[in-house]
Amino acid sequence: MISKAEKVKTMCEADFDTAAVIDVNKLVFRDDVREMCKSGRCGSYGNNWGCPPGCGSVDECRERAGKYDKAIVVQTIGILEDSFDFEGMEKAASEHRARMTNMREKLQSELSDVLSLGAGPCKVCGECACPDEPCRFPEKRFSSMEAQGLMVSEVCADSGLKYINGENTVTYTGCFLIKE
Repeated sequence: MISKAEKVKTMCEADFDTAAVIDVNKLVFRDDVREMCKSGRCGSYGNNWGCPPGCGSVDECRERAGKYDKAIVVQTIGILEDSFDFEGMEKAASEHRARMTNMREKLQSELSDVLSLGAGPCKVCGECACPDEPCRFPEKRFSSMEAQGLMVSEVCADSGLKYINGENTVTYTGCFLIKE
């Protein structure tokens, strides 16, 4: 009999370029990853409810994830004209967000509980209400794997996926945590 995680992986393989299953207990939630967020490189720290500190502490993220058994790690791989193809990167990021949203909706209709972690800051709203008002759509909000304290390159390696998929590509990674 096929496991629930393998069924979800098969569903994800239809929508994403790659997918793999990993045990949630293999995910390492790291304070140093959160410190990278805090450095403000992307400008979302404290300005987006899907990002720190609004998404909770690393301990809270670890505890939240601990309620699940398996993570289905998914990737969208964009082909770029060259390493400076910013439009191609944005197009792939947008495609990844759409795929993540669509798959979350499919999974929520079939499973009792799923935690979705995307790539980059939440972009459900044109402009996030953070920090002045509560999140307008907490049920639609995405938090990134990094915001949770996960080093994406490590998660990819641990799940058997490539973090970098070749010259003139960009790879966006997310995951869906499920109960087996």
